Amino acid sequence: MKVNDMQEEITKALAILKSGGLVLYPTDTIWGIGCDATNPEAVKKIYQLKQREESKSMLVLVDNADRILRHVRNVPDVAWQLIDVNDKPMTIIYPGACNLAQNLINHDGTIGIRIVQDEFCQKLISRLNKPLVSTSANISGQPAPAIFDEISDEIKKGVDYIVNWRQDETSEAQPSSIIKVSIRDEIEIIRK
Repeated sequence: MKVNDMQEEITKALAILKSGGLVLYPTDTIWGIGCDATNPEAVKKIYQLKQREESKSMLVLVDNADRILRHVRNVPDVAWQLIDVNDKPMTIIYPGACNLAQNLINHDGTIGIRIVQDEFCQKLISRLNKPLVSTSANISGQPAPAIFDEISDEIKKGVDYIVNWRQDETSEAQPSSIIKVSIRDEIEIIRK
């Protein structure tokens, strides 16, 4: 696909996101189900589609490090250090989440945020001007699909738009690493 096709897909996905809908889209890791991370009704739709308890929080994607400052009250210094040295997809769980849908924030006030490296996602988030929910494209408890063809019909039928970009890729993607940081600069590795 050409750049014009990418822009067209971003425009279509953007319209759905702004109207509170759900999109199925490629990320820099696995395919994700997404919505506007500031819209609690849209977030609720994802929990319902995934048949997932709202107590199990989901992560959000941002297009750049500056956007983290809008959604975390005090970013621990160690988080900036991790971002600076990181060379693969990494989700950091931050304390003090703010300015997000309340049903997205974990009971302890934390939120997982990943600075996405994928060009499509960066441009989509930039144009939305809000973070994007990203959760694996599967029913809770089932295996996360590594490629588009592994996504169930139930998920495909449950979203409002399926992004027509990178659907034919066959190399299996891996989920991001997950690291939790505390306000005291402590680190806990959740997933390598």
